[in-house]
Amino acid sequence: MRKIPNNGNLKMTKVAYPLGLFICLFIYVAYIKWHWASATQAFFSITEVASGARRGQQAHSPLGTATHGHEVFYGIMFDAGSTGTRVHIFQFARQPGETPTLTHETFKALKPGLSAYADDVEKSTSGIQELLDVAKKDVPFDFWKATPLVLKATAGLRLLPGEKAQKLLQKVKEVFKASPFLVGDDCVSIMNGTDEGSLKTPGRSSVGMLDLGGGSTQITFLPRVEDTLQTSPPGYLTSLQMFNRTYKLYSYSYLGLGLMSARLAILGGIEGKPAEDGKELVSPCLSPGFTGEWQHAEITYRISGQKAAVNLHELCASRVSEILRNKVHRTEEVKDVDFYAFSYYYDLAANVGLIDVEKGGSLVVGDFDIAAKYVCRTAETHPPGNPFLCMDLTYISLLLQEFGFPENKVLKLTRKINNVETSWALGAIFHYIDSLRRQKNPAS
Repeated sequence: MRKIPNNGNLKMTKVAYPLGLFICLFIYVAYIKWHWASATQAFFSITEVASGARRGQQAHSPLGTATHGHEVFYGIMFDAGSTGTRVHIFQFARQPGETPTLTHETFKALKPGLSAYADDVEKSTSGIQELLDVAKKDVPFDFWKATPLVLKATAGLRLLPGEKAQKLLQKVKEVFKASPFLVGDDCVSIMNGTDEGSLKTPGRSSVGMLDLGGGSTQITFLPRVEDTLQTSPPGYLTSLQMFNRTYKLYSYSYLGLGLMSARLAILGGIEGKPAEDGKELVSPCLSPGFTGEWQHAEITYRISGQKAAVNLHELCASRVSEILRNKVHRTEEVKDVDFYAFSYYYDLAANVGLIDVEKGGSLVVGDFDIAAKYVCRTAETHPPGNPFLCMDLTYISLLLQEFGFPENKVLKLTRKINNVETSWALGAIFHYIDSLRRQKNPAS
């Protein structure tokens, strides 16, 4: 019997959270707007600075000063994921009355993730301290006391029993409190994966994001049509005040519709529960006669394809449609919004050659359907190296259709925008800094 590795751990990019990712997009848009409006071009371009950061170069303003009269400040975000912990040190610059702009980023990652120390929390401190030392070298001494330090934990800690997760977070908080940085009572927390945010840039074309993680999928965009604002279900529209402006956004996270959770549902399994009596899960989306094992959320399932199945794509599409029926809200406005797509959208497209593995690229929604039909057809006689490829591509194709995207809709698939990683950490620290500013000056 063939044992299938947990693809969610092998190729999964970070599940992007709508608030963080979209603020990251907004920072880029704001930069472009400011850059072309400014005759002096006071900042380095994001491309130059971010590329320098990746090469390990330092790009700081003179100690205690602001670039060309602009305010300079820093933020430190720890991303505690399931497989490792990563520190992001961000430098921002801001014109008076304008939205801050990212001018430099440094990051470093360590393995394993915090959850590996659940039974011995003391061992977690050395890695946290090592990453704090990176931040101390990167942030000028005079900025230490004013630089917020935050840790956000994701999937790894969410899967731990509550008591173990809290002990780990408390230990991290103790280490943070002993650092020279600005540490609040809310400096460490677990993200719930459904944080939403709203941004609107007057006078610019609307943009949106699609993120497909392992457990959930998110859609976020700037609504321009009154019908979208009037007909969206409760909880789909949200407002966000940031830097003296209020933004409105259509944003929703569908728990259970991430790629790994969808696989389990398509197979007929139930999240968090082993198959009854070790029963084999049979799916029309797997190659006929295929048998193997698949691990999801630390549970191993026996899986197989239907014997002598024909028209694999048709059978698979029928099953996927059952899983998606009445689960997704469709809005007509997505047809007219420029969308970026991340995570498993990127990975699957790169896997079948629809985009460049390193550079990403653009495709139309119908390309996923074409790829799904081809892979499913060939899987009937020549099973692919990844037995889930037919299932995954069919799921993505139908999910996008359920959202309301036509076959000719262009999507931009990327990991970076202008060489700045599309990480939720950037948006999260950006929003955290603004919340601190508003606490200090409630009237602003």
